[in-house]
Amino acid sequence: MNMTYGGLNLHNTELNITAGAPSQVIKHGLPQVAFSGRSNVGKSSLVNSLLGRKKLARVSSEPGKTITINYYNVDKKLFLVDLPGYGFARRPKEDARRWQLLTQSYFEQNESIKLVLQLVDCKVGFTADDKAMLEYLNYYDVPYLVVATKCDKLNKTELSAQAQKITTFEGLKPNTGIILYSSEKGLGRDDLWGMILQSLK
Repeated sequence: MNMTYGGLNLHNTELNITAGAPSQVIKHGLPQVAFSGRSNVGKSSLVNSLLGRKKLARVSSEPGKTITINYYNVDKKLFLVDLPGYGFARRPKEDARRWQLLTQSYFEQNESIKLVLQLVDCKVGFTADDKAMLEYLNYYDVPYLVVATKCDKLNKTELSAQAQKITTFEGLKPNTGIILYSSEKGLGRDDLWGMILQSLK
C-alpha cells in the first residue's frame, strides 16, 4: 500500500484537534480537505483507508453519537477534517441543532477549505439529508466531489446503474466529479488521493 502521495508522508499523521464548539473551529493555517456524509456512510472507514491506518479514526458503534469536528494533521502539511455525521431521525432535536451550529461555523468564512468530499452510500444513493447537505455546499460555494462508498457491496451491473443515478442527481453542481470507493478493498484510493492533491495546487 502506497504511504506517500505528492510528498505527503502518511505515516506522519495524528489526530490533532477535536472541536466540539464553534469557537474551536479552525479557519486558517494548513489547507483543509473535509469529509461530509450521513452518520453511517463510512466516513471513519474512508479516513482510515486513505491514511493506510486501521484505527486512527474511530468507527462508532452508535453512529451520530459524537458531534465533533476531528482534524487529522497529515505530515504537518494538510488537515483531513472529519465533519460530524448527519441524519438524526432517532436522536434528540438538540443534537440536530448542535450539528447545524458546528457545521455552519465550519463553512462560514473558512478560506482554508480546499475540497469537500461528499460521501454517499453507493447502494442507497442520495437521501433527503444528503440533498440538504448539498444545498449547504452550494450555498457556501465550496469545491466538492462525490465519493460513493461501499462499492464492494454491489455487482458490476448494480454499480453501473447506481453510479449513473448518483452522477445525474439534480442537487449536484454541473460536472461534479465522482469516485467509486471501497474502504474494504482500497478501490478508488489512488484516484481520490490524486483529486485531493490536485485541489491543493
